[in-house]
This record gives sequence, structure tokens and C-alpha cells, in this order.
Amino acid sequence: MNFAAFDLNLLRVFDALARERSVTRAGEQVGLSQPAVSSALNRLRAILDDQLFVRRGAEMAPTPRAEALAPAVREALTSLERALAGDARFDPAKAQRTFTLLGADFFSTLVIPRLHERIAAEAPGVRLRLLDTAFGDVERLLADDVLDLALERPLQLPEWVATQALFVSPFVMVAAKDHPQIAAAGIAPGEVLPLDLFCALPHAIRSVDGSLSGMVDEVLETEGRRREVVLALPHFFAVARAVAAGHVIAALPRQFADAFAGQLGLAVYALPVPSPAPEIRMYWHSRHQKNPAHVWLRDRVVEVIAELEPAAR
Repeated sequence: MNFAAFDLNLLRVFDALARERSVTRAGEQVGLSQPAVSSALNRLRAILDDQLFVRRGAEMAPTPRAEALAPAVREALTSLERALAGDARFDPAKAQRTFTLLGADFFSTLVIPRLHERIAAEAPGVRLRLLDTAFGDVERLLADDVLDLALERPLQLPEWVATQALFVSPFVMVAAKDHPQIAAAGIAPGEVLPLDLFCALPHAIRSVDGSLSGMVDEVLETEGRRREVVLALPHFFAVARAVAAGHVIAALPRQFADAFAGQLGLAVYALPVPSPAPEIRMYWHSRHQKNPAHVWLRDRVVEVIAELEPAAR
């Protein structure tokens, strides 16, 4: 291969395909049409004498050769980006790029829409997308530059992952406003639900992996008690809808419950055991620590969360 004549733009296409596993999404990342991405891939296949990516269902799966090349290509492109960017200023009004975040539907409902409005006013050429927490392993996604930011509970991650605390998210209990057993017990919204009643009623929980237990169950275990979890759903909003529609109750983040109780017809109660209060943090690859565009994005996330009263603070 004559490297002097090699089109380095092909490496950008390769890197985008390795991260996105989709011709369409890769094109969005590098600003090319689908036909242009396909043409670039065909050129790479000819140069490297390998298929590199083959269609497998809905995704473009990498061949062993592509998997071996991907880390080196990503590292080389990142080094070039850092060298060329230097201390250049970031001009939001002229920026044309996509930022990718990862988080639960807590963020897709409470934070990201507000973040989009703020960013759209400052940077009309900037696009946002939020991947669900079930999309993949945070460490790998940050290492592969699939993500700009992850919004998550405390995680055990290597030192190259930078982090910043955003807010604390204590849990409360929610039930339908006309829940018969709670009404019969004479418990008013805002009061503590008796522990015996709390454990006797059927519960719904948010569970990405389908587990029928969570942080509240860990607290209950220390009290020598257990609850009956009958429904596990992957999203907080789905849990809240199930509570509003049926006989189940649920422990939800206080900010989420406050934001949707009125809309869904829920009553909010205090938990009869110490409330789990996970600290929500923002994670990013330390190579972006001083990148002006990345600093700008992180600052906007912090600003939006600080302005949410009381939904996500």
C-alpha cells in the first residue's frame, strides 16, 4: 500500500463505522451521505484486501481485521484532533457536530429536553443524542469515543475516566391517588407508609437487566424484611405509568416523582426505611478534559441541572 497516496479521510469513515456499526449513523458522525460512506468503505476494502464490515442483521459487524485496526485508528485520530485543536476557542454559533450522552430515562425526560433548548439557542448546528443505559458498558463506550458524557450512578472506572458530581437522587414511594389499601389505612400523601403495609403491597421497579430487586431491597434486608416485587420495567416512566394504572406501588427518585405525580395522578409518600440516595455523576474520557467543545458541553449540563427546581437537583 502506498501510504503517501492514502486518503486519511477514509480513516474517519472507518472509525465512525467501528463505533456506530451503521452506515447511516457513521455518515451522520462524519457529515457524509450513505452512498459516500459506502463508497469510502469499498475503497478501504480494496486497499486493505478485507471486507472490514459485513452486514449482520441491522448492524455492520467488523471482521477480525477491522477489530484489530479499530483501537489504533481511534488513538491516531484522537492524537491528531488534540494536536490540531491545541488551545483553539470553541465557537458555539459556528459549530457543526453531534454530542452523544448516555443515561436513564430520568435524563431523557427531565434534563435532555431542557439541555437541547439551551444548546439550540447558542449552537444551532449542534445535535444531541441520548443513548439508554442498556446500550453498553460505560468504560468501553468512553474508551471507543462512542460517548462524550455518561450520566450515571457511582461507577468503578479506571483513572483515565474523569468525573464530576451532579446531584443526589433520594427515593420516595408513589401509589395511585385512589389506592384502596392505602386509603383504608388513612395514610395521607407526604406521610410515611407503615412498613408492614409497604412490604405487603405488590411493587414495580425499574430494572435494566430484569432483576426483581434493587437498592430498596438491600435496605429492607438490613431490617430483616422483604417486599413483593411483581413487575420489573426498564424505564422510570413506565414504572410510574404502571403505578398510576394499577394496584402496584413503587419507589422512584424524588425528582422524578415530583415532576410527574400531578400529570399521572400519583400520590407521593415517604419510605418506611432509610431512603437510598445515590449520587448522580457525569463521566467523560480525560483526554477531553481541556477540549473547548467538551468543556462547553459539560458546563451546559451543569447549568441546566442547577436550574431544574426541584425536578433534578
